[in-house]
Amino acid sequence: MSARQVEPQIAAVHPRETSALFGHREAETALLNAYRSGRIPHAWLIGGAAGIGKATLAYRMARFVLAHRNPGAPDVQHAATLNVDPSDPVARHVAAGAHGGLLTLERTLNDKGVMRTVITVDETRETIAFFGSTAAVEGWRVCIVDTVDELNPNAANALLKVLEEPPQQSLFLLVSHAPARVLPTILSRCRKLLLRPLATDDVVRAAAQAANVAVDDPALAEAAEAAEGSVARALTLLGGDAVKLHQRTAALLATLPRVDPRELHALGDALGGSDRVALAAFIDSIDRWVSERLRADEANANANLPRLARLAEVWEKINRTARDTAEYNLERKPLVFSVFGLLAEATR
Repeated sequence: MSARQVEPQIAAVHPRETSALFGHREAETALLNAYRSGRIPHAWLIGGAAGIGKATLAYRMARFVLAHRNPGAPDVQHAATLNVDPSDPVARHVAAGAHGGLLTLERTLNDKGVMRTVITVDETRETIAFFGSTAAVEGWRVCIVDTVDELNPNAANALLKVLEEPPQQSLFLLVSHAPARVLPTILSRCRKLLLRPLATDDVVRAAAQAANVAVDDPALAEAAEAAEGSVARALTLLGGDAVKLHQRTAALLATLPRVDPRELHALGDALGGSDRVALAAFIDSIDRWVSERLRADEANANANLPRLARLAEVWEKINRTARDTAEYNLERKPLVFSVFGLLAEATR
């Protein structure tokens, strides 16, 4: 689950509309060098923690490739970055979601207007039609998957079929919050590009631009310090007592599998009845805690695999419960008890 699933009070700009990239200079240079070599791998897995700029980098690469169709051209060979002027027609079309050379796969609303929990196979099959049809524009075709973690099994297999036989001048940019959990057959067909969390100064500058606040705002500094390199997390924490609520939740998580009902009651009261910022901060804290433990266990050769499976299953249940709570504005205290009950059971 990412911060986008429970919207904070300050809504982040969609990555397709974001022209600036903060940090990640090495990753940007790697993509640029691969493109101007004329031998760029057709698929890249851009991995890292949620909210650090992975999708922003993917769209930045897509704009550059679509605006500079010839990798051997002088303007590409002498380019210092992947920047494309926001006034460029390609940049404007990408920002509007209307460029004929770009396909984006992401979760969409269902018939009832509720955000789906996965990217469906029918949506993923659009890639086959996209790469197989006559081009609406000359040159490259780019597919961004944001995120590959959200493909259901059938959708992942449908994407794999396209990756196995990529058309000429095709580029796949797969965003992932948990690269170790991506289907191995997909991983094997991608060049991995892992991004590190941003420096606090970069978080401050990026969040200030996204939220239209001063870079020297004390609340922004506090949120950025607690965000651990994630702009999305800083935006979530930029409101009310969200930072303190995050710290309070983290302290309770540190006591698991032991839980103190009195503290859970107090935390439920602190979430309030309709404060979306507080709810987002709580869910983000849970998400970060579970993610860190899953990554640690996945990297450990002696990991307790049954416990890992239980924790992953619990994570999915928490995701569903949190989405329902936000969508239907349900009471927050039952959510707190449910989340900590599930996590206590999974960590015993």
